[in-house]
Amino acid sequence: MLVVGLTGGIGMGKSAAAARLAEHGIPVFDADACVHRLYDGPAVDRIEATFPGATREGRVDRTLLSEQIAGSPERLRQLEQIVHPLVIEAELDFLRQEEAKGTRLAVLEIPLLFETGADARVDVTVAVSAPDDVQRARVLSRPGMTVDKLEHLLARQLPDAERRARADFVVDGGASLDHIRIEIDRLVESLKRRDGRVMERLRRQD
Repeated sequence: MLVVGLTGGIGMGKSAAAARLAEHGIPVFDADACVHRLYDGPAVDRIEATFPGATREGRVDRTLLSEQIAGSPERLRQLEQIVHPLVIEAELDFLRQEEAKGTRLAVLEIPLLFETGADARVDVTVAVSAPDDVQRARVLSRPGMTVDKLEHLLARQLPDAERRARADFVVDGGASLDHIRIEIDRLVESLKRRDGRVMERLRRQD
């Protein structure tokens, strides 16, 4: 099974690319969605113990949690030490389940793929990229988004040029939705001809 790591900065078109991959019948693991699930249950107790008052009614309150980690790299690291291992565990479960089904190609959609070293857990990396002005226009049009919030998010992510340089494939996410779909269709045809080795490594570790 070929394991593909899909990444891209906020507002780059990564979600549209992932949706098109899913339309091809390719299973996609969404790391952000996984974090949301963890915040609704499995990670609540540990987060409350480390960040008292950051949960409400058995769920993590993302606003309260953000207030506690704002401006503190150390507090952010504490949160990552709780969440990242749980996400990786869910990711590995997903891959093993898909391999057991006979799946030939699976995608891990991870926004901070290179930043967290997750690229070591995939066979191929794909970065979705868009021009800076397009990215900013998209993100700032979102409800509740401000320039300060955007700058804070961008500070946690690799510069787009570095992400593109490190990726095996780059998808143009700055154009129309139809263009993104065409780019993904071409990518899928190219990936079908590749073999993966990540799952073989995982089996040796089991």
